[in-house]
Amino acid sequence: MSLKMNERQAVTKVLAEMYKTANKKQKKSILNEFIELAGYDRCYASYLLRIHGKHPISSKALLGKNKKKQKRLRAKEYDNEVLAALKKIWAIMDCICGKRLAPIIKEVVPILEINAEIEISETTRDKLYNGDSRNYEARWYHRMLNMLAI
Repeated sequence: MSLKMNERQAVTKVLAEMYKTANKKQKKSILNEFIELAGYDRCYASYLLRIHGKHPISSKALLGKNKKKQKRLRAKEYDNEVLAALKKIWAIMDCICGKRLAPIIKEVVPILEINAEIEISETTRDKLYNGDSRNYEARWYHRMLNMLAI
């Protein structure tokens, strides 16, 4: 039995409402009936009955309401003073990666301060000491490469 598209959509609408409120045995019989009427494969038919009434966002058929997720705002961990000090230390250390830079900062900063290479405040020093190698890598490594053009 071949139905036209608008007839298939009408059948889908009616059966989908029944399908959502049915138990497992009833869903099986509704699905079998829908397959016979519409001529769809079992997998596609069950998919249509499940998503009916939900709005696909793209060709990937993301389900749910078409709302854009709000981005969580976090305070910046490093201000400009910390980034400037970090850039200078990083350049002095010959542009080493964040994994090598993070553990050595606690040893290097006092030496650089004694030799008057850098001048930083207590809060900046604390932020540098508490930094994480993943933060160093993820947050500013690529920006540092671009900013290094000295």
